[in-house]
Amino acid sequence: MNGSSNVAALPPLTGGKLVLATLAVALATFMNVLDSSIANVAIPTIAGNLGVSVDEGTWVITLFAAANAIAIPLTGWLTQRVGQIRLFVGAILLFVLSSWLCGIAPNLPVLLAARIVQGAVAGPLIPLSQAILLGSYPKEKSSHALALWAMTATVGPIAGPALGGWITDSYSWSWIFYINIPVGLFAAGVTWAIYRTRETPTRRLPIDKVGLISLIAWVGSLQIMLDKGKDLDWFSSPVIVALTLFAAISFAFFVIWELTEKNPIVDLKLFGKRNFLGGTIAISVAYAVFFSNLVLLPQWMQEYLNYRSVDAGLATAPLGIFAVILAPVIAKLMPKSDARVLATLAFVGFAVVFFMRSHYTTGVDTWTLVVPTLLQGFPTAFFFVPLTAIILSGLSADRIPAAAGLSNFVRVFAGAVGTSLASTGWNDRTIMHHARLAEQTSVDSPVFTSALDSLHGSLGGSPAQALTFFEHSMNTQAAMLGLNDIFWLSAVIFVLIIPLIWVTKPDHASAAAAAGAGGH
Repeated sequence: MNGSSNVAALPPLTGGKLVLATLAVALATFMNVLDSSIANVAIPTIAGNLGVSVDEGTWVITLFAAANAIAIPLTGWLTQRVGQIRLFVGAILLFVLSSWLCGIAPNLPVLLAARIVQGAVAGPLIPLSQAILLGSYPKEKSSHALALWAMTATVGPIAGPALGGWITDSYSWSWIFYINIPVGLFAAGVTWAIYRTRETPTRRLPIDKVGLISLIAWVGSLQIMLDKGKDLDWFSSPVIVALTLFAAISFAFFVIWELTEKNPIVDLKLFGKRNFLGGTIAISVAYAVFFSNLVLLPQWMQEYLNYRSVDAGLATAPLGIFAVILAPVIAKLMPKSDARVLATLAFVGFAVVFFMRSHYTTGVDTWTLVVPTLLQGFPTAFFFVPLTAIILSGLSADRIPAAAGLSNFVRVFAGAVGTSLASTGWNDRTIMHHARLAEQTSVDSPVFTSALDSLHGSLGGSPAQALTFFEHSMNTQAAMLGLNDIFWLSAVIFVLIIPLIWVTKPDHASAAAAAGAGGH
């Protein structure tokens, strides 16, 4: 972020101080990215305890992501106002406080308010953690710093479902938020003790208030429209139409204002750079598909396969195995390789994994669920760092902080939008498949009546009970077919966005440095 060059000018840390500093900064990163997914498997439990629907419960995920997306572009301005270290430590402490408020929330509105605060204060943590870490290592070791950082940032969203499931089943959903308290206090204390003498210079800068308000307006209204669309039957609802129009108008105003403002809160002119444009769209669409599937998979396993929260989490955890093992390999490959080739390999790998999942059946066993998840660790390892290198390559040092913030903003917001769209798409496809299956279940159909008689005979009980069982089976089958459609479409999307990588230009000289400056 702004001021990171000043930190880099200081002598690197050494010995035990470097190890402790790396641990503290990495833990802050881990805590943040963990919270983007830890609630995924706990949503049914949270919704049940607070007396709301699962659809309403998913706001716990999407509002955190939306608030996080809005806060990220402010990081550069805040860094210059209060200093890199003070901002980082302050954000951690506020994250701890909002985590405690999430844990004690007595109802959904209070929980959502706390999650909005939590997402907002988490905004600066991702870009600052990498800037601080890179400033702590010698320049020739920057790839190692990047590998360590990428490892924690990759493991967080993957470990989240398993950890969230175990905590929810063993204790209470509140503890998925309480665990941030000791981790955050340790990270903040150690970071302040080691880095307080390495603060960046500050200066008073005007804030683009109109840009900030219009940013909040269009992001907020679009997110609410996406979340409530399914419940309100989309554009047949005047509320959804009004929200859509408001989002479109405020977005258009935002773009015009930011392009003409002297000190814009978001430097949209960066999209004029070919590498930034192609790389940002590619990483954002890919992340939207990647993250939305991380949400849907455990939800389906719990609702239709009767997995406990912890088991659903454990079934998705193997994603982290190869992602962690290969992180140092990527750091060594980056300076010698074309980042576009590595990113293409990642997208092809994701397409293969989602195509494998599109053949699931209602009788799928745990091993069949786990194998694609395990294999997904390979493309995950090749995903973030090469694309970040592409996005930031060719930019002057003074533009890298703004570019990192803007690409992060687009990616994180795309994750929130992708989750809403995937959830709605799954619901719509499930309804469609249910209707098609129902067409085959007419009482006039001899095949159907024969199947029902056979079921009645094998189960015993009344014909009504046999019919109820059949309806349940049909619902499960429809949900499975609907999810398979989402998996198949995910595979297609990953193939279709590969050309975006190749419209960018190779920039070997600055690729590794750019990756180091940018982060996820």
